[in-house]
Amino acid sequence: MTCPKRPDKSRISERGATTVQIVVLFIPVFFGLIGFAVDLGILYSVKGELKAAASSMALTAARNLIGTDASTDAANAAAQLTIENTSGFGNKYYFSGFPVGQTTGTLTSTVVDPAYYSAAADAIASLTPTGSEASGALARHVRVTVTGQTRLLFWSLLPGVTDRNIEVRATAVAGVSAPLCQGCGIEPLALAAQDASDATNFGFVLGTKYSLAFLCNGTPTPAALAGATAQTNWLLLNRLDPNATLFADDSTQAFRMGAGGIPANTDSTIACLRVNNTENPWVSATVNQCSANTVQPAVTAVLCGLDARFESATPLVCTGIPSIDTLATSYQPDTDVNDYDVYTSYTGAGRRIITVPIVDALNANGNMTVLGFRQFLLVPNQGGNTISPADVLGRFVAMYIGSVAPVKQGRFDGCQLTSGPGKVVLHQ
Repeated sequence: MTCPKRPDKSRISERGATTVQIVVLFIPVFFGLIGFAVDLGILYSVKGELKAAASSMALTAARNLIGTDASTDAANAAAQLTIENTSGFGNKYYFSGFPVGQTTGTLTSTVVDPAYYSAAADAIASLTPTGSEASGALARHVRVTVTGQTRLLFWSLLPGVTDRNIEVRATAVAGVSAPLCQGCGIEPLALAAQDASDATNFGFVLGTKYSLAFLCNGTPTPAALAGATAQTNWLLLNRLDPNATLFADDSTQAFRMGAGGIPANTDSTIACLRVNNTENPWVSATVNQCSANTVQPAVTAVLCGLDARFESATPLVCTGIPSIDTLATSYQPDTDVNDYDVYTSYTGAGRRIITVPIVDALNANGNMTVLGFRQFLLVPNQGGNTISPADVLGRFVAMYIGSVAPVKQGRFDGCQLTSGPGKVVLHQ
């Protein structure tokens, strides 16, 4: 019988020494990988925080691109307010605990002035100014660049590294989308197409001031208001919310739609209008004989709402609207209530812009098909700075401006449109 050999103690000792050597060699590699992962995580975190700030600034700036010469100045100011930290009302975007756009200790952050473009492709492709930037009236898209420094933890400890700070850059591009098939929060004031075959303007003439009168029957037909060069009629489409518990009165709801568009609602059939859908008139906004020289209370309430875009005072004819005292403080007048012959000269915040459905024909009994959405700038009475809610024919003046301002919300799928207003979206 052969006895088993005992292990060679010298070989065991050699294996143990080799294992120890491998472990000793692997320790710095192991800690290096951990350090790399930690620093990479910091960089990704800072990048994400800067990206959030840049995206917010880009979206805010793009909402102010309304096709006027002053729109980019307003967009710049709005973008800066997004990250401001002095008034207590800013969003206060931070990266690694430090304010975006400020210098804190040895770390700095900078926000490059937004660049504006007429085409989304130019905004996305332009890492640096290329000469393709657009002026205020032509700007439809914005590019925002934000940089910030952060400190590395592990790699800054390596020999030869003299500066622990590293710069991280984030960019965001936002602008106006393709034409919307569904517009939400717009004004349900229907106008008949002047030319249904004109897919761009439906026969309306850019820069023309129209006297818009509430539809009536018979004669005499309403005369155009002073300052207007054309006349057409309008109807109030039915967007009354039957389930409303707050501000439920008929006239109150009509006022809100005139003052700020259709209020938000979880039911899109109430909050929105859609191209190719069939619409009906507001039930109580019935059509009178033109000779009666009077309109229904709901029509007057809409005019009161439109007037709130010009002034904070409540005209006497509007005082009977339920909750008017509360609502009057909720809708602020525009910052520019002056009359202009050229839309691009307007310097306001867009409160006077209304987005309305264009229908195939006005029908007091219903069955109107929405062809698209177009925009008008409300015009004050000639020689004044308000409109007249007490007008017995439901008239006001508005300049046709096409599709220049972004709509609050909507969808752009489900129909084929080549022209019309869009909404603000992030491109990148």
